[in-house]
Amino acid sequence: MLYYLFEYLDKTLDVPGTGVFQYITFRSALAFLLSLLLSTIYGKRIIRFLQRQQVGETVRELGLAGQNEKAGTPTMGGLIIIFATLVPVVLFAKLHNIYIVLLIVTTLWMGTIGFIDDYIKIFKKDKEGLKGIFKVFGQVGLGLIVGIVLYFSPAVTVRTDTGKSDIFREPTETVILPAPVEEKSTVTTIPFFKNNEFDYAELLAWTGEGYEKWAWLIFIPVVIFIITAVSNGANLTDGIDGLAAGTSAISVLALGIFTFVSGNIIFSNYLNIMYIPNSGEMTVFIAAFVGSLIGFLWYNSYPASVFMGDTGSLTIGGIIAVLAIAVRKEMLIPLLCGIFLVENFSVVLQVSYFKYTKKRFGEGRRIFLMSPLHHHYQKKGYHESKIVTRFWIVAIMLAILSIVTLKLR
Repeated sequence: MLYYLFEYLDKTLDVPGTGVFQYITFRSALAFLLSLLLSTIYGKRIIRFLQRQQVGETVRELGLAGQNEKAGTPTMGGLIIIFATLVPVVLFAKLHNIYIVLLIVTTLWMGTIGFIDDYIKIFKKDKEGLKGIFKVFGQVGLGLIVGIVLYFSPAVTVRTDTGKSDIFREPTETVILPAPVEEKSTVTTIPFFKNNEFDYAELLAWTGEGYEKWAWLIFIPVVIFIITAVSNGANLTDGIDGLAAGTSAISVLALGIFTFVSGNIIFSNYLNIMYIPNSGEMTVFIAAFVGSLIGFLWYNSYPASVFMGDTGSLTIGGIIAVLAIAVRKEMLIPLLCGIFLVENFSVVLQVSYFKYTKKRFGEGRRIFLMSPLHHHYQKKGYHESKIVTRFWIVAIMLAILSIVTLKLR
């Protein structure tokens, strides 16, 4: 809202200094600072409200050190993240931007699913929460919305010919180049490859001429799968104090770099990467989101005063997935969100191996002492803080390696 106010003051009334709101970097900085303040200052009030409502965590006996002390700790802390993200976005972002609209819808949609799940667990005394099938329906519904909008909206375009631009050409040179073309496309980026652009439509080339118009048959299911997988991965990672919030902040910060350079014609030209018009505005959302995650860590770091619950973890996963898809970096998710992947994979391996050995030997056996993976290390006697810090270090390494893919091909 403030963006439109200052745009009016600048262009209509010509008030000096108001043009600074046109810069994404300035609005991103304000969004980060406001989000950080909101999550740290008002976060305490939200925690007290949750305590008054007796929104306490019910802890299952898993034989983990320090587990019983966490009983009664307020959950649904994801409300802090959602609140501290959306307020700065509404104030400082261009609300007519298609990517901002999608991210706001994602935040509210996944936040609602997570809230219902937490509500059932706490107030209905049902430890299972929202039935898995309904969670999946919600995730698939969001995937359909995101996929349809990204595929069919005329506001979503890309430009892949940035390497032919004359931005850095000497002014004395006279070269006639074709006009730049911004087009609808399902092209994405394959990391570590020199010619790293891949079009989902190519998977239908065998069908013959005109196959491009059926690309949505591939693109939309891919979007649904990614959103479902990443949101569930974030949900599984939320198991010990500060783990999900910290690793997510690192991954989102890396996505912010991708978003900024992909939405800037000069940087995309220099790096010879895909230029995505209007996507740079997502940097404002990302700044607010990172600020809210860091502010949430003020209360969620060991020993946690509040847990994010599914309200937070599902929202985080959904946002990361949509950001990666929008900036055409979804194939980097296994690397960038490697912590989510390993946590998810550890559960799949554990359950699959247990069922296999039970069927074959009559007794279920385990690969890990306990899954997800962070609980395995807890069972081995590692303190929560040590596990979280080391997972953060790994997340930082993965984020740096992901950023390096901009030039390492």
